[in-house]
Amino acid sequence: MSQVPAALTLKEEDVQKMLKAQVHIGTLSCVTGMQRYVWKRRNDGIHILNLGKTWEKIVFAARIIASIENPQDVIAVSARPYSQRAILKFAKYTGTQAIAGRFTPGTFTNQLQDKYAEPRLIILTDPRTDHQPLKESSYANIPTIAFTDTDSPLRYVDVAIPANNKGKHSIGLLYWLLAREVLYLRGTIPRSQAWDVMPDLFFYRDPADEDNKEATGDAAADFQAGGGAEPWDQTAGGEDYVTPGEFANTPSTAGGEWGSAPAPEAAAGAAYFK
Repeated sequence: MSQVPAALTLKEEDVQKMLKAQVHIGTLSCVTGMQRYVWKRRNDGIHILNLGKTWEKIVFAARIIASIENPQDVIAVSARPYSQRAILKFAKYTGTQAIAGRFTPGTFTNQLQDKYAEPRLIILTDPRTDHQPLKESSYANIPTIAFTDTDSPLRYVDVAIPANNKGKHSIGLLYWLLAREVLYLRGTIPRSQAWDVMPDLFFYRDPADEDNKEATGDAAADFQAGGGAEPWDQTAGGEDYVTPGEFANTPSTAGGEWGSAPAPEAAAGAAYFK
Protein backbone atom coordinates (compact mmCIF):
# COMPACT_ATOMS: atom_id res chain seq x y z
CA MET A 1 0.00 0.00 0.00
CA SER A 2 1.55 3.26 -1.15
CA GLN A 3 1.90 6.08 1.32
CA VAL A 4 0.23 9.41 0.54
CA PRO A 5 2.74 12.28 0.26
CA ALA A 6 2.65 14.91 2.97
CA ALA A 7 1.78 17.61 0.43
CA LEU A 8 -1.41 15.82 -0.59
CA THR A 9 -2.56 15.30 2.99
CA LEU A 10 -5.25 17.80 3.84
CA LYS A 11 -4.80 19.05 7.39
CA GLU A 12 -7.70 19.44 9.73
CA GLU A 13 -7.08 23.16 10.26
CA ASP A 14 -7.20 23.72 6.49
CA VAL A 15 -10.45 21.79 6.28
CA GLN A 16 -11.93 23.98 9.00
CA LYS A 17 -10.85 27.11 7.14
CA MET A 18 -12.40 25.84 3.91
CA LEU A 19 -15.65 24.91 5.61
CA LYS A 20 -15.80 28.27 7.36
CA ALA A 21 -15.23 30.11 4.08
CA GLN A 22 -17.81 27.88 2.32
CA VAL A 23 -15.39 26.68 -0.32
CA HIS A 24 -17.45 23.50 -0.68
CA ILE A 25 -20.77 25.21 -1.49
CA GLY A 26 -21.74 24.88 -5.14
CA THR A 27 -24.78 26.00 -7.10
CA LEU A 28 -28.12 24.52 -8.11
CA SER A 29 -26.93 23.55 -11.58
CA CYS A 30 -23.99 21.35 -12.46
CA VAL A 31 -22.32 20.98 -15.85
CA THR A 32 -21.22 17.62 -17.15
CA GLY A 33 -17.51 18.09 -16.54
CA MET A 34 -17.99 19.11 -12.89
CA GLN A 35 -19.98 16.07 -11.81
CA ARG A 36 -16.82 14.18 -10.92
CA TYR A 37 -16.00 16.78 -8.25
CA VAL A 38 -19.44 16.77 -6.57
CA TRP A 39 -19.68 14.87 -3.30
CA LYS A 40 -23.44 15.04 -2.77
CA ARG A 41 -26.50 17.18 -3.31
CA ARG A 42 -28.48 18.74 -0.48
CA ASN A 43 -32.23 18.61 -0.09
CA ASP A 44 -32.54 22.18 -1.35
CA GLY A 45 -30.70 21.26 -4.57
CA ILE A 46 -27.31 22.83 -3.78
CA HIS A 47 -24.35 20.72 -4.92
CA ILE A 48 -21.59 20.09 -2.37
CA LEU A 49 -18.03 19.85 -3.69
CA ASN A 50 -15.47 17.33 -2.51
CA LEU A 51 -12.81 19.26 -0.58
CA GLY A 52 -10.32 16.42 -1.01
CA LYS A 53 -10.36 16.85 -4.78
CA THR A 54 -10.22 20.61 -4.37
CA TRP A 55 -7.03 20.29 -2.34
CA GLU A 56 -5.48 17.87 -4.86
CA LYS A 57 -6.09 20.35 -7.66
CA ILE A 58 -4.64 23.21 -5.60
CA VAL A 59 -1.45 21.22 -5.04
CA PHE A 60 -1.32 20.28 -8.73
CA ALA A 61 -1.77 23.90 -9.82
CA ALA A 62 0.89 25.04 -7.33
CA ARG A 63 3.37 22.57 -8.81
CA ILE A 64 2.72 24.01 -12.27
CA ILE A 65 3.24 27.57 -11.04
CA ALA A 66 6.40 26.69 -9.11
CA SER A 67 7.89 24.92 -12.14
CA ILE A 68 8.02 28.18 -14.13
CA GLU A 69 11.46 29.73 -13.62
CA ASN A 70 10.44 33.36 -14.03
CA PRO A 71 7.42 34.20 -11.83
CA GLN A 72 6.68 37.21 -14.03
CA ASP A 73 5.58 34.81 -16.76
CA VAL A 74 2.53 33.94 -14.65
CA ILE A 75 -0.42 36.35 -14.74
CA ALA A 76 -3.47 36.23 -12.48
CA VAL A 77 -6.51 37.82 -14.11
CA SER A 78 -9.81 38.75 -12.50
CA ALA A 79 -12.48 41.27 -13.39
CA ARG A 80 -14.72 40.61 -10.38
CA PRO A 81 -14.43 43.09 -7.49
CA TYR A 82 -14.46 40.34 -4.85
CA SER A 83 -11.29 38.76 -6.21
CA GLN A 84 -9.19 41.77 -7.18
CA ARG A 85 -7.64 42.13 -3.74
CA ALA A 86 -6.94 38.39 -3.65
CA ILE A 87 -5.00 38.32 -6.93
CA LEU A 88 -3.04 41.44 -5.98
CA LYS A 89 -1.96 39.80 -2.73
CA PHE A 90 -1.22 36.57 -4.57
CA ALA A 91 0.99 38.42 -7.03
CA LYS A 92 2.76 40.24 -4.21
CA TYR A 93 3.76 37.12 -2.27
CA THR A 94 4.50 34.86 -5.24
CA GLY A 95 6.19 37.44 -7.50
CA THR A 96 3.71 36.99 -10.36
CA GLN A 97 1.75 39.60 -12.26
CA ALA A 98 -1.87 40.58 -11.76
CA ILE A 99 -4.47 42.17 -14.00
CA ALA A 100 -7.25 43.39 -11.71
CA GLY A 101 -10.34 45.01 -13.12
CA ARG A 102 -11.40 45.31 -16.72
CA PHE A 103 -9.34 43.21 -19.12
CA THR A 104 -8.33 45.05 -22.29
CA PRO A 105 -9.11 42.89 -25.32
CA GLY A 106 -6.00 42.01 -27.29
CA THR A 107 -3.62 41.95 -24.32
CA PHE A 108 -2.49 38.44 -25.24
CA THR A 109 -2.99 38.64 -29.01
CA ASN A 110 -2.38 42.21 -30.25
CA GLN A 111 1.34 43.00 -30.35
CA LEU A 112 0.68 46.67 -31.09
CA GLN A 113 -0.74 47.30 -27.64
CA ASP A 114 1.37 48.99 -25.00
CA LYS A 115 0.38 46.39 -22.39
CA TYR A 116 0.88 43.39 -24.64
CA ALA A 117 2.01 40.35 -22.66
CA GLU A 118 3.18 36.85 -23.52
CA PRO A 119 2.66 34.85 -20.32
CA ARG A 120 3.44 31.19 -20.01
CA LEU A 121 0.51 30.62 -17.65
CA ILE A 122 -2.61 32.49 -16.61
CA ILE A 123 -4.82 32.04 -13.54
CA LEU A 124 -8.51 32.91 -13.65
CA THR A 125 -11.06 33.29 -10.88
CA ASP A 126 -14.20 32.67 -12.92
CA PRO A 127 -14.15 31.29 -16.49
CA ARG A 128 -17.53 32.88 -17.21
CA THR A 129 -16.64 36.40 -16.06
CA ASP A 130 -13.09 36.23 -17.45
CA HIS A 131 -14.15 34.78 -20.78
CA GLN A 132 -12.11 37.29 -22.81
CA PRO A 133 -8.64 36.38 -21.44
CA LEU A 134 -9.68 32.72 -21.51
CA LYS A 135 -10.53 32.94 -25.19
CA GLU A 136 -7.32 34.80 -26.02
CA SER A 137 -5.29 32.20 -24.14
CA SER A 138 -6.69 29.57 -26.49
CA TYR A 139 -5.55 31.64 -29.47
CA ALA A 140 -2.04 32.11 -28.06
CA ASN A 141 -1.78 28.51 -26.77
CA ILE A 142 -1.35 29.62 -23.13
CA PRO A 143 -2.12 27.06 -20.38
CA THR A 144 -4.93 28.15 -18.09
CA ILE A 145 -5.71 27.43 -14.43
CA ALA A 146 -9.17 28.44 -13.23
CA PHE A 147 -11.33 28.14 -10.13
CA THR A 148 -14.51 26.51 -11.35
CA ASP A 149 -17.88 26.21 -9.64
CA THR A 150 -20.40 23.52 -10.45
CA ASP A 151 -21.98 25.72 -13.15
CA SER A 152 -18.74 27.10 -14.65
CA PRO A 153 -17.91 26.37 -18.29
CA LEU A 154 -14.78 24.26 -18.74
CA ARG A 155 -13.96 25.07 -22.34
CA TYR A 156 -10.32 26.15 -22.82
CA VAL A 157 -9.59 25.45 -19.13
CA ASP A 158 -6.57 23.17 -18.70
CA VAL A 159 -6.58 22.82 -14.89
CA ALA A 160 -9.92 23.23 -13.14
CA ILE A 161 -9.87 23.73 -9.36
CA PRO A 162 -13.38 22.86 -8.10
CA ALA A 163 -14.40 25.46 -5.54
CA ASN A 164 -16.86 28.20 -4.73
CA ASN A 165 -15.71 31.11 -6.92
CA LYS A 166 -18.56 33.46 -5.94
CA GLY A 167 -18.06 34.06 -2.21
CA LYS A 168 -15.54 36.73 -1.21
CA HIS A 169 -14.19 34.68 1.70
CA SER A 170 -13.93 31.57 -0.44
CA ILE A 171 -11.99 33.37 -3.18
CA GLY A 172 -9.59 34.94 -0.70
CA LEU A 173 -8.91 31.64 1.06
CA LEU A 174 -8.34 29.80 -2.22
CA TYR A 175 -5.68 32.26 -3.38
CA TRP A 176 -4.14 32.16 0.10
CA LEU A 177 -3.87 28.36 -0.01
CA LEU A 178 -2.48 28.46 -3.54
CA ALA A 179 0.12 31.09 -2.66
CA ARG A 180 1.18 29.20 0.46
CA GLU A 181 1.62 25.96 -1.46
CA VAL A 182 3.70 27.74 -4.13
CA LEU A 183 5.99 29.14 -1.44
CA TYR A 184 6.27 25.67 0.11
CA LEU A 185 7.31 24.13 -3.20
CA ARG A 186 9.83 26.89 -3.90
CA GLY A 187 11.39 26.40 -0.49
CA THR A 188 10.69 29.96 0.60
CA ILE A 189 9.05 28.70 3.77
CA PRO A 190 9.43 25.17 5.20
CA ARG A 191 6.40 22.94 5.58
CA SER A 192 7.10 22.54 9.26
CA GLN A 193 6.59 26.27 9.74
CA ALA A 194 3.21 28.00 9.54
CA TRP A 195 2.86 30.90 7.14
CA ASP A 196 2.77 34.15 9.09
CA VAL A 197 0.40 35.80 6.58
CA MET A 198 -3.23 35.63 7.65
CA PRO A 199 -5.96 34.72 5.13
CA ASP A 200 -7.82 37.92 6.07
CA LEU A 201 -5.39 39.94 3.96
CA PHE A 202 -6.73 38.21 0.84
CA PHE A 203 -10.39 38.93 1.63
CA TYR A 204 -12.36 41.60 -0.15
CA ARG A 205 -13.07 44.77 1.83
CA ASP A 206 -15.84 47.19 1.01
CA PRO A 207 -14.41 50.71 0.51
CA ALA A 208 -17.58 52.27 1.94
CA ASP A 209 -17.20 50.32 5.16
CA GLU A 210 -13.54 51.29 5.41
CA ASP A 211 -14.41 54.98 4.99
CA ASN A 212 -17.07 54.73 7.68
CA LYS A 213 -14.62 53.04 10.04
CA GLU A 214 -12.00 55.73 9.42
CA ALA A 215 -14.53 58.51 9.97
CA THR A 216 -15.77 56.89 13.15
CA GLY A 217 -12.22 56.38 14.33
CA ASP A 218 -11.29 60.03 13.68
CA ALA A 219 -14.38 61.27 15.54
CA ALA A 220 -13.60 59.00 18.47
CA ALA A 221 -9.99 60.21 18.51
CA ASP A 222 -11.12 63.84 18.54
CA PHE A 223 -13.56 63.08 21.34
CA GLN A 224 -10.84 61.45 23.43
CA ALA A 225 -8.38 64.26 22.68
CA GLY A 226 -10.90 66.82 23.90
CA GLY A 227 -11.18 65.17 27.28
CA GLY A 228 -14.45 63.46 26.46
CA ALA A 229 -16.41 66.72 26.23
CA GLU A 230 -19.07 67.02 23.57
CA PRO A 231 -18.99 70.16 21.37
CA TRP A 232 -22.25 71.36 22.95
CA ASP A 233 -21.23 70.71 26.53
CA GLN A 234 -21.44 73.68 28.90
CA THR A 235 -18.01 72.88 30.29
CA ALA A 236 -16.52 73.56 26.87
CA GLY A 237 -16.66 77.29 27.60
CA GLY A 238 -19.36 78.44 25.19
CA GLU A 239 -20.76 81.85 26.16
CA ASP A 240 -23.98 81.41 24.19
CA TYR A 241 -24.86 78.18 25.93
CA VAL A 242 -28.31 78.20 27.54
CA THR A 243 -29.06 75.87 30.41
CA PRO A 244 -32.19 73.73 30.13
CA GLY A 245 -33.77 75.43 33.18
CA GLU A 246 -33.06 79.00 32.12
CA PHE A 247 -36.37 79.52 30.34
CA ALA A 248 -38.25 77.91 33.23
CA ASN A 249 -36.66 80.31 35.73
CA THR A 250 -37.27 83.44 33.61
CA PRO A 251 -40.08 85.55 35.15
CA SER A 252 -43.06 86.29 32.96
CA THR A 253 -43.49 89.94 31.91
CA ALA A 254 -47.20 89.75 32.61
CA GLY A 255 -46.71 88.27 36.06
CA GLY A 256 -48.61 85.11 35.13
CA GLU A 257 -48.11 82.02 33.10
CA TRP A 258 -46.61 81.95 29.69
CA GLY A 259 -49.17 82.86 27.05
CA SER A 260 -51.60 84.48 29.51
CA ALA A 261 -51.06 87.98 28.06
CA PRO A 262 -50.81 88.75 24.33
CA ALA A 263 -47.65 90.20 22.91
CA PRO A 264 -47.60 93.98 22.30
CA GLU A 265 -47.64 93.51 18.51
CA ALA A 266 -50.57 91.16 18.73
CA ALA A 267 -52.50 93.62 20.96
CA ALA A 268 -51.87 96.52 18.58
CA GLY A 269 -53.09 94.48 15.65
CA ALA A 270 -56.27 93.54 17.44
CA ALA A 271 -56.97 97.20 18.24
CA TYR A 272 -56.47 98.16 14.57
CA PHE A 273 -59.04 95.71 13.28
CA LYS A 274 -61.55 96.92 15.82
